[in-house]
Amino acid sequence: MKHLGAIAGRELRSLFVSPVAYAVLTLFAVLAGFFFLLSVQGFRETMAYYQQIGQFDVLRQLNLNNQVIGPFIQVMWIVFLFLIPGITMGLFANEKTNGTQELLMTSPLTMWELVLGKFLAAAAFVTILIAMMALFPALLFLDAGTPVLGLIFSGFDLADPNPEGLQMWAGLLGLWLLGLTYAAVGTFSSSLTRNQLVAFFLALALLLILWLLSVVADLGVAEGAAGTASRLSGVLTWLSTSDHFDKLARGLVDTRDLAYFVFMIGTFLVLTKTSVESVRWR
Repeated sequence: MKHLGAIAGRELRSLFVSPVAYAVLTLFAVLAGFFFLLSVQGFRETMAYYQQIGQFDVLRQLNLNNQVIGPFIQVMWIVFLFLIPGITMGLFANEKTNGTQELLMTSPLTMWELVLGKFLAAAAFVTILIAMMALFPALLFLDAGTPVLGLIFSGFDLADPNPEGLQMWAGLLGLWLLGLTYAAVGTFSSSLTRNQLVAFFLALALLLILWLLSVVADLGVAEGAAGTASRLSGVLTWLSTSDHFDKLARGLVDTRDLAYFVFMIGTFLVLTKTSVESVRWR
């Protein structure tokens, strides 16, 4: 694994040499800011509603974690759904297009070094996105007298202005693990084709399927004759990324959810290695 860092560094440099990385980072910052402000505005409207109807007990129970940070983190998975396949689509497809895949196959690199190196580059980019995104909810942990909190709580003295840091970090952890899973799926998709657009849409389709599996189970498609959830329904729910991410986004850290993401990342990396190795058999 001595070449792992070199491969990851090469992939990251190739990303930042092109305008793609900067376009993605700019778009991500704009979208994150938009959705954060949308969550803040929704919180203000909720507080205004309960204050108007005189439900002061309910107003006192409102908090930034459930009304601002949680919804903000939960909506960002949609942004990741499109941005991450755009980052990973060229990881292997570019090698095939440029004719450099054969050179990699005959180099002293092991398959795992090649696959993990490219994945780590994508994982590093996902980590940069998470760090950028974390700046927005971090503003809520500033002193209540700051302009940001003053804007949110002006006229609403009864709302609790103190967010909980652990819940926020749990949500960011969930989004980071989801992003790494998306990166693994995107890496696998890129290994299947030489066309970057095909790799993008293939990754997008796989990610949508993984997200919607729980919806299929909930609709009763996989239910047994008696109307109770069948074993297949339980499997579909477990395979879906949505339930595992939702719990972490709400601040509920369960080792089973963490194990799920590790399992999915490992599975798609093994599939990627198998796909890349198959080139030697053709």
